[in-house]
Parts: sequence; structure tokens; C-alpha cells
Amino acid sequence: MTTAPQLPRRNPRSAPTPPLRPVPQTERGSSARIVLSNVLQSENSNFYLLLGTVVFLVIIGLIVVFSASSIDSFLSDQGFFGGFLRQAGFAVVGIPLMLIIAKLPLVFWPTWAKRLLGIGVALQLLVFSPIGIETGGNRNWIAIGSFTAQPSEAIKLVIAVWLGVAIPIAIDRVGSRTWQVLLPALPAAGLMGLVLLGSDLGTVIIMAIIVMGCLMFAGLPWRILAIPAIIGVSGVVFMAWTSPNRMNRIMSFLSVDGCTDYSNTCWQPLHGLWAMANGGIFGVGLGNSKSKWSWLPAADNDYIFAIIGEELGLIGCIVVIALFIFLTVLFLRIIRDTDNRMIRIITGGIMFWIIGQAAINIGVVVGILPVLGVPLPFLSSGGTALLSNLVAVGVVLSFARAERDARRAMNRVPARTAVMRQPSRTQSRTPARSAARGSRS
Repeated sequence: MTTAPQLPRRNPRSAPTPPLRPVPQTERGSSARIVLSNVLQSENSNFYLLLGTVVFLVIIGLIVVFSASSIDSFLSDQGFFGGFLRQAGFAVVGIPLMLIIAKLPLVFWPTWAKRLLGIGVALQLLVFSPIGIETGGNRNWIAIGSFTAQPSEAIKLVIAVWLGVAIPIAIDRVGSRTWQVLLPALPAAGLMGLVLLGSDLGTVIIMAIIVMGCLMFAGLPWRILAIPAIIGVSGVVFMAWTSPNRMNRIMSFLSVDGCTDYSNTCWQPLHGLWAMANGGIFGVGLGNSKSKWSWLPAADNDYIFAIIGEELGLIGCIVVIALFIFLTVLFLRIIRDTDNRMIRIITGGIMFWIIGQAAINIGVVVGILPVLGVPLPFLSSGGTALLSNLVAVGVVLSFARAERDARRAMNRVPARTAVMRQPSRTQSRTPARSAARGSRS
């Protein structure tokens, strides 16, 4: 008697693998370690170092502004804390704004570059409206009630962003070895012309430095860079030659007998040098400056480095200079770590702006440059300048964060691919083991 062949019973453990299979114990342990490492992994070191250095400079600036501005604030019926509270208010607004800017994605800047350019033009045109005011012979300010602002400080950042977006497009169209690649600099030159109409040559020089920094980090050859350099130097010489006040300052600086017009042109630079000399190596101590008692003009602004030298001495000056050198290193590290031309150009322009302006300010105070009237970034009093500097650093921080996110995304791809390719337990069984299990069942 024949019996019907029996079908092998289905082993529940040999069931086909579902589409979403449970992760084996070994894989769960590996995944847990990966997730934990991602949680503990910090921001890019450049991000934290740049943020910490800038905040440290702002804190030093608030302390020195409080000391340098206390007498002038008291004489103007604002109390001893008037200048400090005003500067601290801008710092309280600027630091969170810097962190907000640091969260912006890279696509924000190409999208808003033209709009920012238009906003910069509109703000600078307000200088020539009824709300524009003239200070120290320069018409470069606007005043609405008790609130004053300097639009040209924001234009510095607008120029860097515009060139960072427009130059790569020009390079892709015409290449980097023809003069047409300089065409995106024409709107920047127009903005500089608007500022120059207000007779603020010092700010225009800083803007020209920003333009040269952007063009250099765009990778343009020297023969192309020579064109804007020659035009810029010629323009500065012409503007200095046609201004009797500027020529007097330059001739006093170049005089072999030193600065002899003590009561006029030489008053500020000489008292700045005397303040530095009075500080010596260790300084006279915070708050003990004599120059701030109406002897040194702009003690809390253009000549705040002289107050640092007097109250904190040579040691304090070296610390401030070292912080700006460290900022330069951080900017260069961010530029080195990216292949994005927009990031390179904008970061290079901002680096030339902040470090170049600091070098000019310190050079004026120590007497190796004629008086130009530019503040020391992060340290001098001036709310618009502080806000613009902090926003510019926020832009660079956003680049550091974007590069970190890009590297993390690239590192995740090989790990996920390896997990997907790892065979499951059921797939790794040999045919012999499967046949043996079937015969036993």
C-alpha cells in the first residue's frame, strides 16, 4: 500500500526574511556605538574656536570701552555708565544675531545676494536724505531720534557676500584669465562711490581691501589683480591730493622733524603715543588712564588701542594682537577645509576686512600710518560697527557648520552601505545545514 508523500513541515525559524528584518544583537551594539558617537561628537573645532575668540574680544572691548568712555559719558550727562550700557546693548543684540546667522544654510546667500545689494544701496542713499548727519567732516551717518547708525558698516558685508556669489558665476562663464571676470566688482565700486561722496575715505579704503581679498581668494592671476589695485591706489592718491585736511595729516606724518603742529593735526597722534608710553610693560591699571580725561580725542573709538596700552601695558597690547593673529589662522583654516569657491571668497573678504582694519587701526595708534579714522573691530565703541562685525563672523560660522554637516553626511554613506550589505543569519546558512534541518523535520 502506497502512502502519499508527506510534505516537509515548515520550520518557523527558516521563514523568509521580512522586508524590515530585526537588527541582530551584534549589529544593534554597533549601531548603538555609532549613534552615541554622533551624539557626543562636537561641532567643528573651527566653529567653537572662532566663536570663543570673538566673544572674548567683545568682552575685552566692553571692559575697555567702560573705562575709556566713562569721563566723556559723565560730561555729556549720561552718567559714567552711559557709553558702556549703549555698547553692551549692541553686544547683547549682536551675539545672538551672530548665532542665528550661523544657522543659515548655504543657499541663503546666493538667493539673497542681489536683494542685499539693493538694501545696501538704499541704506547708503539715506545718508544724503534729511535724516543723514555729518560727523567730523564725513556725511556717513543717519539719525532717527536718538538712534544713529552708519550704513557703510553693513555695506562692507554686502560687498563680500555679493562678490562671493557673483565671481564664481563669472569664472564659469568667461574664465579667470580675462578682465571680464572683474565685472561683478562694478556694483561694489558703485557702493564705494556712494560712501566716497560722504568724504569717508577711511571706510572706502577698508572696502577696497575687502574687494582685493575676495578677488585674491577667487584664484585670479596677478595680472588681473593688478587692474583693480592700480585703479584703487590711483583713486586714494587723487582723493588725498584734493583734500587739504588729508594732505596736512599726510605731510605731518611724513615730516622728518616729526609732527610739529601740536595744537591741530598732531594733537591726537601725539597724545596716543604718550598714552602708550605711559602704560609701560604692565600698564597703570584698569580705569587709571589719564589720557581719557579729555586729552585724547576718540579715546573709546579710533584710539581705544592707546587706552589698552596705557591701562594694560605692553602685555595687554600683545594679547590683543595675538587674538587677531589667531583669528587670521582660524579664517585660513576654514578656507583651507573647503572646496566651495563661494565660501573661500566670502571668508577671505571678511578676513581681509576684520584683520586689515585692525592692522590699520593699530598702525595709526603706534604711529606707523597716518590718521585714517577707522575703529578697532570688536573693541572700539560703535554699535553699527560691532553689529556688522558680529554678523560677518556669523556668516563665517555658518560656513564652518555647513562644512561639518557635509563631512558627516559623507561619513554616514559608507557606514549605511556596509550595514545594508551585511548578510542576515538566514542568508548566511549553508545549503548543507538547510538540507540537514529539512531531513530532521
